[in-house]
Amino acid sequence: MRREAAHVMRDLGIVALSVAVAVLFVRTGLIAELLALARGFKLISGFIAGMLFVSIFTLAPAAAVLIELFRANSLLEVAFTAGLGGLIGDWLMLRFLRDRVADDLGYLVRHSGFRRLLAVFRLKCFRWLTPLIGALIVVSPLPDEIGLALMGFSRLSTALFLPLSFALNFLGIL
Repeated sequence: MRREAAHVMRDLGIVALSVAVAVLFVRTGLIAELLALARGFKLISGFIAGMLFVSIFTLAPAAAVLIELFRANSLLEVAFTAGLGGLIGDWLMLRFLRDRVADDLGYLVRHSGFRRLLAVFRLKCFRWLTPLIGALIVVSPLPDEIGLALMGFSRLSTALFLPLSFALNFLGIL
């Protein structure tokens, strides 16, 4: 149990550091300067920002970059390239981090009084809702890890996941 708590605390520390770095980048104008240097690479910048936008650990700096990109470029163009980046980011997370995120979420649920909520999602009548709730979380400003974990629990096929992830990330970023 202590190991799981340490993982959660480390992850919260990384999130706090990420937010602090994003605030520092925005207040010092570093993001605007970096984007001015990369002006010819706006599509690549949007793609990378989209990849970083899907994780709670990199959400804050990616959001700051996307805001700057939106100010200087077409909204649809940035949302499209960032949506593609988000698709790749989600796919990588689903492939490599699914078990770890599921373990962390399980630990938080077991120790937060939400056990009954977890039991509700195990009922057959609610199993079809799991991918829907996961999709709503992915399209929302909430971190994609939670939505991806729910979509992973539902065993959503890759052929369905890929276009769904792009559409959700495009809309969420837009």
